[in-house]
Amino acid sequence: NDPKTGRVRRRPPAPRPAALAPRGLATPARARLRRPYAFGDTNPAPQDPERPNGTPPTAVPYRSPAAARNTIHLLSLQVHRLNAPTPPTGPPVKIRLMRRIGLLGGMSWESSATYYRLLNEETRSRLGGLHSADCVLRSVDFAGIEALQRAGAWDDLGDLLAAEARGLEAGGAELLVLCTNTVHKVAAQLEAATSITLVHIADATAEAVRAAGLTRVGLLATAYTMEQAFYVDRLRDRHGLDVLVPGAPDRAEVHRIIYDELCVGVIDDASRDSYRAVMARLVDRGAEAILLGCTEIGLLVGDGDATVPLFDTTEIHARRAVDLALEP
Repeated sequence: NDPKTGRVRRRPPAPRPAALAPRGLATPARARLRRPYAFGDTNPAPQDPERPNGTPPTAVPYRSPAAARNTIHLLSLQVHRLNAPTPPTGPPVKIRLMRRIGLLGGMSWESSATYYRLLNEETRSRLGGLHSADCVLRSVDFAGIEALQRAGAWDDLGDLLAAEARGLEAGGAELLVLCTNTVHKVAAQLEAATSITLVHIADATAEAVRAAGLTRVGLLATAYTMEQAFYVDRLRDRHGLDVLVPGAPDRAEVHRIIYDELCVGVIDDASRDSYRAVMARLVDRGAEAILLGCTEIGLLVGDGDATVPLFDTTEIHARRAVDLALEP
């Protein structure tokens, strides 16, 4: 009995034999078969000096070595963040330097590839370094487009391309570049279908001609562009240019070479000679310059093929697009 309280004190139970020891305490036989001690182990080796034999193990959940390494990695990341330098204060750095150009191409893809190259070359020449054009390209199947042209179904063609233009706008385009002269016949439908600026190829070309101090020009293009009012009248009425077109046989030959050769990647010396002859006849009629009014003609002729300056509408159009894209 306890002399102070008079209560009966119970004697602590004697240690259990090793054969009946709890699974948490290793016996010598079990210790030989057990894996080595790991971080967070609830079954440490009996020789652990910090835990005398007979002491129950601490209730720590088991964690594998991989889990322990993950914990250490997370702790090191937190230390790295604490020691990271404070970011500089001030206005944010402007990464985007130009508006996004939407290219509606494939009419034909031969000239669309030229557009893409020219846009990137012009952007790099102005911004330097690794800069390239911020642009999105939608290339359509020209076979279907040409069939609608031949059938005179211009309203259907306009509806088709208006839907494609809306897709470019939805993709972030802020300027619209129609990579063809002929299909500018439906430019008004594209402008009505979108809220972004359409860079009109005839306006850009006329401005370049006027800037050179010229007013009387010869026009090489598809028969649609040379014979219908949407292009020639725009040059005359809006920009005051005097536009000369070839005679009927020459118009037919120029048109044939565009569709049968240039649009399918065929560059023929005989066709180049034909174009040179047509341009010479326009110069004889008083042309001060020649407009290459189809985006594929620049693949066939260039400076040196005529005695007057040549204005490549593809180059002028691409340059104007970059001008507008880089405006503040």
